[in-house]
Amino acid sequence: MKVTVIGSAGAASPEERALRDLYLEHGPALYSYVLRMVGGDTHRTEDVVQETLLRCWNKRNLVDDEAMAVRPWMFRVARNLVIDAHRTRAARPQEVSGATWVSELGIEFDDIDRMLSSIVVRDALQALTPAHREVLRATFFADRTTQQAASVLGVPQGTVKSRVYYALRSLKVALEERGMR
Repeated sequence: MKVTVIGSAGAASPEERALRDLYLEHGPALYSYVLRMVGGDTHRTEDVVQETLLRCWNKRNLVDDEAMAVRPWMFRVARNLVIDAHRTRAARPQEVSGATWVSELGIEFDDIDRMLSSIVVRDALQALTPAHREVLRATFFADRTTQQAASVLGVPQGTVKSRVYYALRSLKVALEERGMR
């Protein structure tokens, strides 16, 4: 079985050869023109160029004659196809890809993970001694320096530093016991 593609070098009819010649002559310029119009989307560009050539084929407008120049007509058809596609997309609700809803679902899971983590951290803080909890609240949670925390707690700055050090070590152990790493 022999298959001949329209516009190929082995095309039988003069019209088919004319379409091939038309593509060879005007195709690269038409492709560049459409590519700029669609913002660099090569797949859409190929579709528009193919549709333009198909319309040219259907109109039997394959050669230049006195009444009509083919190239400006092809560029106008391509421009109209791009505009029509844009209007069609603008008129319909925006399509949601599969990745969008998955990522939105991930945000909910992140919120749930954050909430569960805060429960575990709160439970681990309760496992600390009252002095360690107090020094962590006075420094980290209140966003104070060790010197500021020392004046609020009424203890020397060195004591605050050592309590923070041992409180963080104890908190790390408490979190590891609860499965947090």
